[in-house]
Amino acid sequence: MTDSAFATALDLIVGLDPDLLTIVSLSLRISLTAVAIAAALALPLGAALALYRFPGRAPLIIALNALMGLPPVVAGLSVYLLLSRAGPLGSLGLLFTPTAMVVAQVILVLPILASLTRQKVEELHGEYAEQLASMGISRVRRIPTLLWDARLALITVMLAGFGRASAEVGAVMIVGGNIDGVTRVMTTAIVLETSKGNLPLALGLGIVLLALVGLINALAHLIGESTRRQLG
Repeated sequence: MTDSAFATALDLIVGLDPDLLTIVSLSLRISLTAVAIAAALALPLGAALALYRFPGRAPLIIALNALMGLPPVVAGLSVYLLLSRAGPLGSLGLLFTPTAMVVAQVILVLPILASLTRQKVEELHGEYAEQLASMGISRVRRIPTLLWDARLALITVMLAGFGRASAEVGAVMIVGGNIDGVTRVMTTAIVLETSKGNLPLALGLGIVLLALVGLINALAHLIGESTRRQLG
């Protein structure tokens, strides 16, 4: 039975099954949007934490590091309470929509991007601080300079964030509701189809998800190798 289900799953992938494509495309759209929003917020935040010293900086860094391991269901519950009818943003009607899923994934990804960005920018600033100071470059202007210099490493960081977002199931299940054609993504569809006994579609989605994770890791490795060669 397993061999038959696996063969059917491959047929679904090769044949570009419409249901499978719909689920995969929605998954990619939500995760890519979440990572883009998280990066826009986290990269400047991480760089600012690397360059500035202010009261409360250490607790903020500790909090960001701790949130890197935030349980997805906790993030999902927080967004659910925020967007539910009784919540402060309930009037917006965003619960059980792709937007709610993006918000949940941003919460999960942002601490990862901010913490890793801070570490990388802090490392670079230690190397170039005297040179930047001699050129009269202010701390504000150093942020885009150092972010650009660290761009290859930061792409790897964003790939890690995308991997976290695309493989997540708990938070998106809570705030998205797993609605067919609306909020059903790869991870939630795998859970549902497995429980229904529809192993071919579940396996097909699992294969696509594994291929996606493999591609992310391959890209991260290639970028890391490229960075090391440049530094060498």
